Amino acid sequence: MVAETAREFEALEAQAQTLMATFASAGHEPVAPAALQPADVYLDVIGEALRARCYVFTDPDGDEYCLRPDLTVPICRLHLERHADGAQKAKYCYNGSAFRFQPRGANAAHPREFRQCGIESIGSSDRELNDANTLAIMLEALKAAGLNDWTLRIGDLGLFRALLSAIDMPERWRERLRHQLWRPQAFREELVRLTELPAAQSSAMPEELVHALDPEDVEGAQRHVAQYLDQNHVELIGVRTLEEISRNLARIAADQRAERLPVATANLIEGYIGVNAPARAAGARVKDLMRDTGVDISPALESYHKRLQLLADLGVDVTRAEFSAEFGRSLEYYTGFVFEVSVPDLGKRSPVAGGGRYDGLMKLCGAPADVPAVGGAIHTERLLKAVRG
Repeated sequence: MVAETAREFEALEAQAQTLMATFASAGHEPVAPAALQPADVYLDVIGEALRARCYVFTDPDGDEYCLRPDLTVPICRLHLERHADGAQKAKYCYNGSAFRFQPRGANAAHPREFRQCGIESIGSSDRELNDANTLAIMLEALKAAGLNDWTLRIGDLGLFRALLSAIDMPERWRERLRHQLWRPQAFREELVRLTELPAAQSSAMPEELVHALDPEDVEGAQRHVAQYLDQNHVELIGVRTLEEISRNLARIAADQRAERLPVATANLIEGYIGVNAPARAAGARVKDLMRDTGVDISPALESYHKRLQLLADLGVDVTRAEFSAEFGRSLEYYTGFVFEVSVPDLGKRSPVAGGGRYDGLMKLCGAPADVPAVGGAIHTERLLKAVRG
């Protein structure tokens, strides 16, 4: 374990009992999912940033496993073992280790093995209420453990998805912008690429391929690329397959044929991403921005305000919450409301707790359809340090 002394281990155990008691009193069932997980599940769903930090190995039978880098995916798999369609309502809580590679000399607040204590709520269609309940329970648990001085950062991927859906653009562009949201520099570079003229892009290719390749016809794209390579006596080198190369070239070709994203639209997206304000004021700013540009995302805005009111009704001081439109968390399975709780001494890069909504994760883990779900986790070593001061 991360605890280096018996006294620290005992302190972490006592803290975990307090947290778990709070979660259990809110109706969450204690569970202990396996530390070893099938590697393919994680590598498919967690996103490229965390994928590179997974401890993956092949056992003597030739099967690939990984040490769990978080506990949300194992909880989803456990739920599916109990309920094959994943739609059954359930609430779980847990306390256990997670494992992520960190380079030598990394921040001490980011060890390679660390504890998470958290909750997951699966199957309830009342999204705003479950979002609010989850955050309220997390804050109650932190308070029970002795933490009172904290800052709360929230985001809403539902607002961002609604904005992209209201804008006329190819779906592949929406996917790329969603993918890059939590990487500010990469996001802005992608937005610039979508507004540039094709000739200004660095990914130029032969004109015959630009007009021939279709990302919706992968087999046809492969034939065209293979023919071009053969005619020009070009051999494949490196590890990428012909299919991978053809998919990428077809995407680039489609981008070069497409109409550019209007500058006014790019400015609207930039304007939204730039919203960073107290939670209630942020909602008003987004509403004003949409009104001024004629874009309607009113259902998503209503959901945002409903959630804030529910949080206030549950006793959460929403005046302490800061909204950041570009805040999406680094785990790419999040789809809606997200949050992080930080303390001044550790800083925003080392939150003591975080979580959010992940309605698509159950399907990625094997459920036949999306299942509404939300959860949060506490980094218990960071919490202990914050409480001790």
